[in-house]
Amino acid sequence: MTGLRARAVLFDKDGTLFGFHATWSAFAAQVIDELAAGSALRAAAMARALRFDRAAGAFHRDSPVIAGTNREVAELVAAALPGADVDALEPWLAARAAEAPLAPAVPLAPLMARLRDMGLRLGVMTNDSELSARAHLLTAEIEAAFDWMAGADSGHGAKPDPAPLLAFARALDLAPAQVVMVGDSLHDLHAGHAAGMQVVGVLTGPALEPDLAPHADAVLPDIGHLPDWLRV
Repeated sequence: MTGLRARAVLFDKDGTLFGFHATWSAFAAQVIDELAAGSALRAAAMARALRFDRAAGAFHRDSPVIAGTNREVAELVAAALPGADVDALEPWLAARAAEAPLAPAVPLAPLMARLRDMGLRLGVMTNDSELSARAHLLTAEIEAAFDWMAGADSGHGAKPDPAPLLAFARALDLAPAQVVMVGDSLHDLHAGHAAGMQVVGVLTGPALEPDLAPHADAVLPDIGHLPDWLRV
């Protein structure tokens, strides 16, 4: 008789539900140009702070933006813009990010329906803002599939702190070991381990398999392979 490894799946958002490069690289270039307001020096300073290669149009693999919170990104941008106000930049970036063009890693609606049909509870925990996360799930027409969703500003903390992951388990009245944390970054995997959850890495973000494999129970090409992995 076939069983399941877990009773719930908690997804990261960027690089997991949505391909990181396809979603965020062009958007980052636009935001840098907008904030630079025609100044090549300001654009270059922001790109350095964000570890963004403007010529290649892509983030470096060690960019702090990849797993950072919206607040952390605002602080990096402000440091590169003399006179910029972090408290004003933070909500501005969140609102702009909510409009980012999305590139789903796989067809999301049928995958979420399949996971629900398997009896799994679903959640999203992202270091992005809650505003952006809700907007993205609504745009992708998958918000209703999730039992729980939180951003780094939702009051539970941010990854790699396990607190938001444990909040998900508590909300669903599940033991952490009954939950699989799925993400594309070491922040996701470290948070999952610290919470006592199973952890699965996916390769739809900047990290490569050798980066993730030592810290994951499994590394999958993308979340489309999750249903088969979950069956035992």
